[in-house]
Amino acid sequence: MSETPQALGAPVVRREGRDKVTGTARYAAEHTAPGRLYGWIVPATVASGRVTAIRTADALAVAGVHTVLTHDNAPRLEEPDDPILAVLQDDRVPHRGWPVALVLAETLESARAGAGAVHVEYATTGHDVVLSGDHPGLYTPEEANGGHPGLRERGDAMRAFEAAPVCIDAVYTLRALHNHPMEPHASTARWADGHLTVHDSSQGSTAVRNSLALALGLDRDHITVISEHVGGGFGSKGTPRPQAVLAAMAARHTGHPVQLALPRRYMAAIVGHRAPTLQRVRLGADRDGVLSSVSHEIVTQTSRIKEFVEQAAVPARIMYASPHSRTEHRVAALDVPSPSWMRAPGEASGMYALESAMDELACALGIDPVELRLRNEPPAEPDSGRPFSSRNLAACLTEGARRFGWSGRNPQPASSEDGAWLLGTGVASATYPVLVSKSAASARAVPDGSFRIGVNATDIGTGARTVLAQIAASVLGTPPENVQVDIGSSDLPTASVAGGSSGTASWGSAVHKAATALMHRIAEHAGPLPPEGISVTADTGEETAQESPYSRHAFGAHFAEVAVDSLTGEVRVRRLLGVYAAGRILNSRTARSQFIGGMVMGLGMALTEGSTMDPAFGDFTESDLASYHVPSCADVPDIQAHWIDEDDPHLNPMGSKGIGEIGIVGTAAAIGNAVRHATGARLRELPLTPDKLLPYLP
Repeated sequence: MSETPQALGAPVVRREGRDKVTGTARYAAEHTAPGRLYGWIVPATVASGRVTAIRTADALAVAGVHTVLTHDNAPRLEEPDDPILAVLQDDRVPHRGWPVALVLAETLESARAGAGAVHVEYATTGHDVVLSGDHPGLYTPEEANGGHPGLRERGDAMRAFEAAPVCIDAVYTLRALHNHPMEPHASTARWADGHLTVHDSSQGSTAVRNSLALALGLDRDHITVISEHVGGGFGSKGTPRPQAVLAAMAARHTGHPVQLALPRRYMAAIVGHRAPTLQRVRLGADRDGVLSSVSHEIVTQTSRIKEFVEQAAVPARIMYASPHSRTEHRVAALDVPSPSWMRAPGEASGMYALESAMDELACALGIDPVELRLRNEPPAEPDSGRPFSSRNLAACLTEGARRFGWSGRNPQPASSEDGAWLLGTGVASATYPVLVSKSAASARAVPDGSFRIGVNATDIGTGARTVLAQIAASVLGTPPENVQVDIGSSDLPTASVAGGSSGTASWGSAVHKAATALMHRIAEHAGPLPPEGISVTADTGEETAQESPYSRHAFGAHFAEVAVDSLTGEVRVRRLLGVYAAGRILNSRTARSQFIGGMVMGLGMALTEGSTMDPAFGDFTESDLASYHVPSCADVPDIQAHWIDEDDPHLNPMGSKGIGEIGIVGTAAAIGNAVRHATGARLRELPLTPDKLLPYLP
């Protein structure tokens, strides 16, 4: 049966959209059961030390309080696969905000009141929570996140840098950033006949099930984890989080269903964040702008609990041609909450610094910033020498410049005004790797002519159900509305997490394979379908086990126009444009939404978002949305996303690349470069708040 022409690429409306806007979509904290108890965490109020006493009598006296779990009476866990899940197992306090008790009560109000009545005593030790470029504990890890080597060298970058006619040597600083999805982390757990069911706000219920099985000492078949609707994650729900373990422990201990939703102010300490980074970039070039040396050195932090190294130097290994390169990560273990994944980890941080340095080089040379990037296009991946499966960055830059009206730009900084506003424009490149993981899917044809797909994908707001239906329909030769898609339960065929811009490629490949196998089965079947239909299951273990000989990446170009108030230092973004090369776009409506969402998040990274570590108390001072400022609709007056047609046969059956993260990657640098063009001032620390700009304004 031939492909349905409109199945892929068409702007099909998200099939769960009506459920969400009418309130019928149920999230993790909206599943009720008779006898349910509510949980409320008691967080540690010291940055380092041990619990010496927990007094729970006053908490238990609060009306409605059922139980208080502490390290003295909580169920014992097996060693979990992630140390942050080893909660209420001993008296240690590795950082401020670490859970030291859990109050369970008949109402949420009673649980909160009971938590406030728990009295905890500590033996404190000196804490170290401040990252610096000369911290004595810095070391070079063997690997940064994603299995990337901590240090990579080609040629002699330092010697080439010193010999270069034109050099840029700059340090860029990013404070900690927090994911803050609309739906806080929550879990509802219940036991019945030895089987544990958990509704969890997660980017991958298979991973949560596996972690719970290991920690609780259970067979995986005795656990079902459901993540049917998830209100955003941005990486913070990409791995299992403590609330799922606590809810399961408490439900087992009390014999009651337990619901635990984290208050937003607790999230900064419990569910991960983008680690702060200090980044030194050194570029050496000839007077025509051709790079001879690229050096990108990262200083970042991890917790005492586990090593997590933001891989921010990795993009410099693939972006621009240079015979000499040195990229290194160094990390210090501090008494801070564990960093974790946040949208475009590594790329978002590292490309801000690299693309800012490229703009500085363009200014020093008097070369147009778009032209400078075009002059340094590599014929193959610089770090490995592998050919690119496709690399259309130059097309993105060229098309973006055309759409933005870049050719009319006056390169002279601080040369354009609109009343009290100083106007400027900037550009930056973007990249994100093509990632894919093993997944499985089932496909069933039923006698009424419809089809049913099952795959444990997770829709975190991306429209996964819709796109997977389109992929299946394209193979089955039927309209997408004739395909039902079941996702979000660990009882379905195993699938990878929704993260790393890999979800659609991973799940879609399995769906495509299962649908193809189903078509063969139907072709071989004689007569009408049996009442139960015909079903097949397929996985992509063989395909994903093979290492690609190609360097596979999505690319993009970001353009920004800003206005800076010369009296107050306020920065307003007037226009944002992104042009992307991301393989075959499978749904133009959901794709545009993803690109724009990433760009808005990049705007927040550039202008409003940032978290400070209090050196005395050892916690993040911006712990709610009143102090941690995310962009609002009023901050984004004109934002556009476009893409070029890209045919890449070396990816997956759909020919698609990930799109969820590349939108954030270059946005902050484009805005920062535009601010420099508007004011003439080069600021190297985000966010670009008015207090930082005021000293440089006339």
